Amino acid sequence: MALVVAEHLGKQYGAKVAVTDLSFTVRPGTVTGFLGPNGSGKSTTMRLMLGLDRGEGRTTFDGRPFTELRQPLREVGALLEANPFHPTRRARSHLRMLAAANRIPASRVDEVLEIVGLTSVARGRPRKFSLGMGQRLGLAAALLGDPHTLILDEPSNGLDPQGITWLRGLLRSLASEGRAVFVSSHLLQEMAVLADHLVVVGRGRMIANGAVADFTRGSARNHVLVTTPDMSQLGPVLASLGGHAQQSSDGTWAVRGLTSAQVGDAARDAAARVHQLVDVEATLEEAFLDATGADEEFRGHLR
Repeated sequence: MALVVAEHLGKQYGAKVAVTDLSFTVRPGTVTGFLGPNGSGKSTTMRLMLGLDRGEGRTTFDGRPFTELRQPLREVGALLEANPFHPTRRARSHLRMLAAANRIPASRVDEVLEIVGLTSVARGRPRKFSLGMGQRLGLAAALLGDPHTLILDEPSNGLDPQGITWLRGLLRSLASEGRAVFVSSHLLQEMAVLADHLVVVGRGRMIANGAVADFTRGSARNHVLVTTPDMSQLGPVLASLGGHAQQSSDGTWAVRGLTSAQVGDAARDAAARVHQLVDVEATLEEAFLDATGADEEFRGHLR
């Protein structure tokens, strides 16, 4: 299975810098989530990886750039556009054409149509498909060559909740087989349960690159929720340990800089009563908003 290595990717459109010096790795057996606000350079990065845009840097798939792969569809499956097909060509004919061009057996067409749930509309014309059905056809094309790597830009766009659940199971299953899966999405709650690793960008620059747990653990929103009538006794002890306690409107306290075990031990040492002690962890959405807030290019305002 392939190791995907992107090195110093960069792209500029006139005076506008879209991507700046991005480097990351997509490992076999993992789902790597690609996150960033609108206009952050995600789609451009994926196009650079596949050699569809000219720019700086290089991406290799087991040491070879995409343009040097002899049968690219058999090695890298990609879905980068919302409607990657001719609207009047029947769904099955579209896949048969791709299969013939890449010397893929015609029997594989029916296999992928079944995988994505489009067998019943195989003779249908995509111009009549819903957005979700079009996405499924695009996924079928990406899976056609049984590739070791998948690069998918917003594949859940247009899918209903059942479809999103199906897609999650499919991508997790493909990764468990040793494939490298690189997927962008705006559905952060879904990405929290799908991805093993995150690459987060803002205005084309790297913000974070690491495990999902490490990304959320670093959020300033993580804290220990404490309910106590004795903060006057507990507060000085927490401060001496490097903690900071802030009272909420409901009378509880948010303690940052310390673990719940440290807060509990401090309460014992201060002879302070504690009625509630809860670890509150930031969600992926909260951590993402904290990390990318300053890099949001298109920002609306409430009236």
